[in-house]
Amino acid sequence: MKISMINYKSLWALLFILASWITFTVFQNSTKIWSALNLPIFLHHWNNSIKSLFLKAPLIPLKPLTETELRIKEIIEKLDQQIPPRPFTHMNTTTSATHSTATILNPRDTYCRGDQLDILLEMRDHLGHRKQYGGDFLRARMSSPALMAGASGKVTDFNNGTYLVSFTLFWEGQVSLSLLLIHPSEGVSALWSARNQGYDRVIFIGQFVNGTSQVHSECGLILNTNAELCQYLDNRDQEAFYCVRPQHMPCAALTHMHSENKKVSYLSKQEKSLFERSNVGVEIMEKFNTISVSKCNKETVAKKEKCKVGMTSTIPSGHVWRNTWNPVSCSLATVKMKECLRGKLIYLMGDSTIRQWMEYFKASINTLKSVDLHESGKLQHQLAVDLDSNINIQWQKHCYPLVGSMTYSVKEMEYLTRAIDRTGGEKNTVIVVSLGQHFRPFPIDVFIRRALNVHKAIKRLLLRSPDTMVIIKTENIREMYNDAERFSDFHGYIQYLIIKDIFQDLNVSIIDAWDITIAYGTNDVHPPQHVVGNQINILLNYIC
Repeated sequence: MKISMINYKSLWALLFILASWITFTVFQNSTKIWSALNLPIFLHHWNNSIKSLFLKAPLIPLKPLTETELRIKEIIEKLDQQIPPRPFTHMNTTTSATHSTATILNPRDTYCRGDQLDILLEMRDHLGHRKQYGGDFLRARMSSPALMAGASGKVTDFNNGTYLVSFTLFWEGQVSLSLLLIHPSEGVSALWSARNQGYDRVIFIGQFVNGTSQVHSECGLILNTNAELCQYLDNRDQEAFYCVRPQHMPCAALTHMHSENKKVSYLSKQEKSLFERSNVGVEIMEKFNTISVSKCNKETVAKKEKCKVGMTSTIPSGHVWRNTWNPVSCSLATVKMKECLRGKLIYLMGDSTIRQWMEYFKASINTLKSVDLHESGKLQHQLAVDLDSNINIQWQKHCYPLVGSMTYSVKEMEYLTRAIDRTGGEKNTVIVVSLGQHFRPFPIDVFIRRALNVHKAIKRLLLRSPDTMVIIKTENIREMYNDAERFSDFHGYIQYLIIKDIFQDLNVSIIDAWDITIAYGTNDVHPPQHVVGNQINILLNYIC
């Protein structure tokens, strides 16, 4: 039996209406669906925009993912493969630092400066059973406290419960070795899963002002509420922030912000036990004797070229000797800061660890005068100038998320991409960007998107002004026992790897603050002044 043309068209129309109704119904309930599926933030924003399109015109097709969204998806998939789920049935089956064994390969009574010392690490659980998989978060460091010397070690994971830990013996003397089990692989897996489940471990409180009225309202990267929202959206870069709209207040009345830790956790009670202080940062090589390193009359080491922008980084990237940082691949000179910065415009952009640089500059150059920009609080935009030497140094905080209990103004806040875009740039302009610490409590897609957007802005800058110097400062390691679910160095390490991967194709230099702070053994998000000074000395060598 043949279907007439009229019936044929009617059938298709009916099917199309049905499909539209089903899609509309799905998107009506999409907030819960996206939350349950734990999908990245870009899909959440994409879902919201599509939902609004369906409400207005149900027949508009779904938008394809943008280049940025595809790249975010690709990076997350690669990370998921590197951090697979690990079984966790009982503490006894997790990695134990006490029961694991470390064996020096080809041991000697005395080693020579420049030698490599290799250690085979075999991980065992608390019952003494060999681990069959890798993924433990380890930190290797060698040091000589009397010599004020230190360096990180390189850890190679064979993904079968064994690791190769390699130390380059950079200096002569008595060297102590340390290998910390920061988190067992089961803890790493739990942290990774928990991180990507929710945006509400930290909430933001926005202050809205309208005349003499002042109202506080909850804000965040994503808000699971049916209340009317104020959306603060950068359309081009698809960076969004939301506040519950107060009654009788316009969205533009938002003036200040602070954050609070919320009593929310995506770790089970059993998983939380992995992050009790006694289980974090446990020494594996506690019984190791010090290693004796001699000069051994080796030939003089060839002179290294001066450090400059664009040089390839190594692992480890250098070592500390007499409290001074010495890179592996190049040499640093002592630079007179004021002379080096003469005629320079320095933009410091990012978090409080790069604000430390601003404070160091102001303390070190007595002719540098702060300009009152009539803002308040520690997170205010800072400007310091030396008119005689024509030195201009500025610091500005990055945009949301900005975690801190202190109230800060949001009126002068902007995404760093916008700040970079309005920078003319030329040979006397230097831009230093530092991102990381404030992103740790949120799903990884937030950080990836920001890093990709900054990458694109820097690429645009270097196209119009290739002489502009751009430096990326990675984040510092921080306190080891401070709220692992939100701020563990594991989160920072993942972000460190992402930054190195994303920016490798640009003519920028990376100041490896991660490796530097491991070498110094600071374990402080704001390291001491001498550590900050050594980070800045790398910048000065790039400039001069």
